[in-house]
Order: sequence, then structure tokens, then C-alpha cells
Amino acid sequence: MSEIINNREYRRETLRKLINRLHDGESVDVVKEDFQRLLNGVTTEEIAELENSLVSEGMPVEEIQRLCDVHAAVLGSSVEQIHDLKKPVEEEGHPIYVFKAENRGIEDFIESSLKPAMAAFKEEGSEDNTNKLLNEVQKLLEIDKHYSRKENLLFPYMEKYDITTPPQVMWGVDDEIRAEIKEAINNIKNKTDMKNILKDLENVIARVNDMIFKEENILFPMVEDLLTEDEWVTIDKESHEIGFCFIDRIKPWNPERVDIEQEENKKGETQADGYIRFETGFLEIEELTCMLNSLPIDITFVDKDDIVKYFSQSSERIFARTKAIIGRTVHNCHPPASVHVVEEIVKDFKAGNKDSEEFWINMGNKFVYIRYFAVRDKNGKYLGTVEVTQDIKHIQEIEGEKRLL
Repeated sequence: MSEIINNREYRRETLRKLINRLHDGESVDVVKEDFQRLLNGVTTEEIAELENSLVSEGMPVEEIQRLCDVHAAVLGSSVEQIHDLKKPVEEEGHPIYVFKAENRGIEDFIESSLKPAMAAFKEEGSEDNTNKLLNEVQKLLEIDKHYSRKENLLFPYMEKYDITTPPQVMWGVDDEIRAEIKEAINNIKNKTDMKNILKDLENVIARVNDMIFKEENILFPMVEDLLTEDEWVTIDKESHEIGFCFIDRIKPWNPERVDIEQEENKKGETQADGYIRFETGFLEIEELTCMLNSLPIDITFVDKDDIVKYFSQSSERIFARTKAIIGRTVHNCHPPASVHVVEEIVKDFKAGNKDSEEFWINMGNKFVYIRYFAVRDKNGKYLGTVEVTQDIKHIQEIEGEKRLL
């Protein structure tokens, strides 16, 4: 019988039955004896986990709360230990905690800054009120950092666990919101379609708030118990490369754990010894890494199986890249609106129809030149694709000659 008593599923079902008995009117004194037997050899942490699992299965929190008196009767003061236990995602500094804190900041910004500017503009469309409105809408575009961390850090792990459709749909909506904010900025700057500007901004606000609701009621609950602590630590560390918005500095998240990065660095010490030999010379790994990172271009390599294997870390990086993309398929490393273009390029490279492709786009004060090259061996066998991205605005502006320092 002991193997059944110690079975987690059995304990959960027993707990469910105890709660139902309380719901049906049985007294605490009657139920507490069975509850005490259930507690035999069980930690308070596990009781809390059992309760959380019942809630996740649909049991109302109010029903779980019926156990409070039973906890008190059986455990005495340790009842607080059960219900004060925080889930990791509720700890200050945890990536989910930060995402939610940003959402509160976004809501506060809209109510205290953006809407008053819209109201002032509606009352009088003066030059001063127009400039104030423009300033607030430009601040709203900071939301891109929130969306970018979600897309480049959280979505890769969801894909790892075979959750692909929700991220793709959400990324598409994120892009639409970004585009609508940018369009509003351009309209205000150029004073075009100003009669509809407030209506357009109301629509943007509605979509931003709707995304907050979807994140907190669908996305975050979907992943908070899915990812491992190591994965959350990686997301936390790499979040700083992209940045944050609408929040003050948050206390760092420091779960009690082994420093995985330090351990991995120890493993890599022997791997980093020696040289990489090429046909035309040889380089130490540190030399090669620093050389590639010194180039004023972004380099990303995707292998023959469409897996991202490397990206450089130039100080002039244009598009966000994080270590979370390593090992992902190229399909899931681009927003839905542009992924078909990349897939078509790779398809042509594999078929031998093309060896390169190029695009150029305006991004604020940058003129971005994006090139793709097929990587082949001496016999023409396809090995992968390298993407090279560079801001060439200053190159376009070069005139005359420069022969001396």
C-alpha cells in the first residue's frame, strides 16, 4: 500500500476528494484526520504544488481555500509556509515577472501620458499639442523591446516544446502593432491623415491592451511551468542584450543554483585550446571570434538542414540576435510576414538556381543592405547559407577620394 500512498497522482486525487467533502459540508474536524494521513511524508512544498495542479486543471481557487482551516488545524503556524510559497515566475526579476511589470508600465503610460496628450490635441490641434502627441507616440514605440524579447527569447523555447502556432500568430500581431505605431508617427510628423489620427491611436491602444491580455491569460500561463530553470536563467541573462521598457530598474533574479554558465565555461576551457587551421593560415579561437565581431556587419550562418549554427556579435548589430536562436530552424527565426521570403531563398540555393540574393530597406536613419550567399564545398555541394547585414548609409555618402590618413 505504501507505493500507492506515496504516489503523487493518488495524493492529488485524495486532496481533490477532501476538498469536495469540505464543499459538501463536512466539518474540519472530520476531514483533518484524513488530511493528516495524506501529509505523512509529504512536504509543504508538495502540498502547494498539488494545490496549484488542481487549479491548473480548472478547480476554482475558492475551493482550494476551503483547506485553509484544515491546514491550520493540522500544521499550525506552518499554514503560512504553504500559502506564502511563491512560484518562481512570481519572484522579482524572473523574466515573466519582468514582462508583467512592463505591462503594468505600458498601461500606466497609456493612461497617464498618451491619453492626456490625445485629449489635449483633440481640444486644440496646436503646434505645441501636436508635438507633445508625437513625443508620446514615439515613446510608445519602446514597446518593441518587450515584443522583441518575447519573440527572440521566449518563442524559441516554446518551439522546442512543440508549441509553434501561438508564437507565430502572436508575432504577426506584434508586427502589425509596431507598423501601426510607426504609421501614426509618420502621419503626425508629416501632418497627413490628421483627421483620423486619434481614431488610429485608439485602435493601437486597443490592440496593445488586447496583447497584454493575451500574454497574461494565454501565453505566460502556457510557459511558466514548461521551461526549466536553466532555460529561464538563459532568458534572463540574454534579456539585457535587447533591453526593457516602461519599468524602473528591477532587482536581479538570483535563484539558488549552480552557475551553469561558469560550469559550461569550465567544460569549454580544453575545447578552446589550440588553433583552427585553414588552407591559407591558422587562427586561435579567440582571434577568430574577435575578428568576426570586429567587422561592421552582422553574420548569421544556417547549415544545410536549415539550423542556425552561428551569428557574430558586432557592435553595430542591426537586427536582434540572442543565443537562444542557436539550434533553431531558420523558419522560426523570422516573423511570419517575411519567413516565406527566406524559405524561398534557401530553396533556390539548395536547388542550385541561385548563389546569392540581396535586399535593401530604410530603417529610420539607417539604410540596411541584406545579402544572402549560398555556401558550397569545392564540389558544389550545398553546406548552408550565410546572411550578411550592414548599414551602408555612410558608404552611399562617400564622395571623391581618400588616399592619406
